Amino acid sequence: MNYKLIQNIGLIVFLIGFGLFLGAFVSENYKLTEQIVDEQISDSAKSELFKSFGQNEIGVIHSNAFSFNSAVDEVFNEVNTNQLKRFGISDQRIDQIVKSNSDGAFTMDKALQAFRTKDAVTGFQWEAFQSFGGWLDGRTFSSEEELRNSLQVVQENISKYGVINQKGFNAYEIKDLKYALTKASSVGWISQNKGLSFSLIYSLMILGALLYILPNKKILGPPGIKNDGTFHSQAKNIGWIGILLGTFLILFYIVLYFYPEYMTSWILMVDPVSQWLKGSDAGRFFLYGFIYTLAIIVMGVRMMIKYRHSKYQLWRTTSVMFFQLAFAFLIPEILIRLNQPYFDFKNIWPLDYDFFFDNELNTLINHGGIGLFMLGWGIGLTLIGVPVMVYFFGKRWYCSWVCGCGGLAETAGDPFRQLSDKSLNAWKFERVSIHAVLVFAIIMTIGVLYTYWTGESEIIGVSSYKLRSIYGGWIGAGFAGVVGTGFYPLMGNRVWCRFGCPLAAYLGLVQRFKSRFRITTNGGQCISCGNCSTYCEMGIDVRWYAQRGENIIRSSCVGCGVCSAVCPRGVLNLENRADDNRFESVGLIGNDSFPEIKK
Repeated sequence: MNYKLIQNIGLIVFLIGFGLFLGAFVSENYKLTEQIVDEQISDSAKSELFKSFGQNEIGVIHSNAFSFNSAVDEVFNEVNTNQLKRFGISDQRIDQIVKSNSDGAFTMDKALQAFRTKDAVTGFQWEAFQSFGGWLDGRTFSSEEELRNSLQVVQENISKYGVINQKGFNAYEIKDLKYALTKASSVGWISQNKGLSFSLIYSLMILGALLYILPNKKILGPPGIKNDGTFHSQAKNIGWIGILLGTFLILFYIVLYFYPEYMTSWILMVDPVSQWLKGSDAGRFFLYGFIYTLAIIVMGVRMMIKYRHSKYQLWRTTSVMFFQLAFAFLIPEILIRLNQPYFDFKNIWPLDYDFFFDNELNTLINHGGIGLFMLGWGIGLTLIGVPVMVYFFGKRWYCSWVCGCGGLAETAGDPFRQLSDKSLNAWKFERVSIHAVLVFAIIMTIGVLYTYWTGESEIIGVSSYKLRSIYGGWIGAGFAGVVGTGFYPLMGNRVWCRFGCPLAAYLGLVQRFKSRFRITTNGGQCISCGNCSTYCEMGIDVRWYAQRGENIIRSSCVGCGVCSAVCPRGVLNLENRADDNRFESVGLIGNDSFPEIKK
């Protein structure tokens, strides 16, 4: 069989599909209509304002999403500028308020004199002033300048929060509406042929990937790990292919999290799948979940073929494929179709950092029995499930068998595992960074729950809303997404798991001090080939332990078992300690990987 020819055909087919996928990004035209504005902007007053200031854009066809969103941005800015001018507290009004309180003692009754005119605008201004300036009532000021400065703070808050939220469009509304308007305004081949474009593009990419993976002579040759050309590969050793791939992944995550309005053509293609699963059109995270799951399944096939000499790897890969497909993708979407809360039963706080956010808690509580069960399940899994399971099986039960982040790292990220930094400095940084994220997650959650129970937004002078915003933007999106996955081809496949995941830190603390799981070694058989250290995705110098015959108890070890799978001498075994302090094999890994080697 001509393996190379089939591989080349597969590569060409994949590149055609991927090229069409990239081309779809800029393929659509966009035409805004009054009907679309009314459908997407639910507040009728704001909808009329948008149409009034955007009348020159109604019916105009834009050739790309960038031009369309630039025009939409301009309309939003014009609306907000007008509303701030109409409903904001002017400098002249500030002068009137200062004069009415010229004796130095400020009262709301005296301030009312500046709002005597009876009309809708003045009425709104007075209500806003009472809401945002009530803290001034009864205060005494030493000078008019001091009073004026305080009033200007109120003026800014009314503009930023009162006027923009009630009469204009705040930043969060604009972000959501830009995406909704862009998707609804799409006119082109993809929006008119969603099913066909989806079938064509994804079929080509899947078929091409499988044709490239399956007939690989290195994979289909004798079982075992072969390092042929790994460190000379432009894709697997930070060559130009790896850099291009990393750049694409980083840009994909940036657009996904921060600029979803520019990827609406990709989202349109998966609308039929979303309609079939949950009965509604897709959103950006449905697209992400679909691609994420697809990557784990396709690359999981590659993983199983590559490590077919190890039962442990076969079962482990099957497990992560199953949990991602069933628990992370299908079940949550089907729950939505059944009018139940979206819920991933395998996601655990603090990795699921927004589990205790007020909107999440209210959703679960308001759904009655099933919602309360989900709430109890999440809390129980965190407080009871994690320590019990880690005690018996180590953190591998989750990080290497269940977790979606670990699943993607082990399958799609497997070609890059040798790139993980094994230096002492990396280990020192890892210990600080991952536990710092865990501490931040705990502090944020305490603040969130304090706000939920008391209604107070600040605790010790720190806003819980600010904490959750920082965590969600910089850690949830930036670190876990942009860096955690985008840097696979540049820093290895477990960047997030190793340096940032707060759940991995929690699991690791239990594993380090209270777990029966260990990787045991037989130093007498070690030939110092270095395979184990090279392929350790968590940056552990496994060879150092193996040469000394020491058990590996590092808290960062996720028990993936690849170090044992690539060992040519059967030196490393994943084992659990029995009650009498003996170690017992887990039954799926060890010398069965290399049957010719028997102790």
